[in-house]
Amino acid sequence: MSISKKLDHETVNQLRTIFSKLNLDSRKITVNLYNETVESEDEYAVDDILESAGILTPEEAKQLEETVRQMRESDWN
Repeated sequence: MSISKKLDHETVNQLRTIFSKLNLDSRKITVNLYNETVESEDEYAVDDILESAGILTPEEAKQLEETVRQMRESDWN
């Protein structure tokens, strides 16, 4: 279950500074303190892009997105 919390303006600015040093300029960033990782999410999911191009079925796009996510996670470890 995901719970969103509102941040104060100063905290947001400090986080932006930290993330910019890591070359993360995405609008949506997930921080996992347990795994000590930061994940930058694209504005468009892989499946959305591939579905709109008509290349893959929604199921194939979902499988590809899962594969890419797993590959990215293994790169962090």
